[in-house]
Amino acid sequence: MANQELIEALRNADAVRYGEFELSHGGISNYYVDKYIFETNPRCLELIAGAFAERLGDDKLAGVALGGVPLVAVTSVETGLPYVIARKQQKEYGTAKLIEGDLIEGEEVVVIEDIATTGQSAVDAAEALRDAGAVVNRVLVVVDREEGGSANLADHDLELQSLVTASELLADAPDDIDV
Repeated sequence: MANQELIEALRNADAVRYGEFELSHGGISNYYVDKYIFETNPRCLELIAGAFAERLGDDKLAGVALGGVPLVAVTSVETGLPYVIARKQQKEYGTAKLIEGDLIEGEEVVVIEDIATTGQSAVDAAEALRDAGAVVNRVLVVVDREEGGSANLADHDLELQSLVTASELLADAPDDIDV
């Protein structure tokens, strides 16, 4: 069931845009969900943190850099659960870590991400966390664009759970918008 209050907040923040957009995986879409708009909007962050909190147990959280970091931070504050950050690339200075924060081998971790299109960034984060000794079975996202992310994650033994799907978010979109 869609979180109508969150959908309205995303729309009111102008996080949903129509036109022609190139997506991070190289595909073209006639709509765009601007994560930087909703990740910098206090009302959206409040609703997202609350919705994520309802879906969490005691697992440690992991945010995917860059987009998942504000989401995991507000969710950590909302729940009191600690988190780590999964970098997209290992840094080449300092500690040269791919996973930032305290992670104990065998710890169960839920990955938090902004938007799932193909789901590949969440898969990469989960694999990095697994390589670091975490047990990762689930990815929570704000928006599932319904473009194969769920299947890709399932291929890597990960369950995708979204707060909102593209179909729900675009229910009132102009007729020429394809979901």
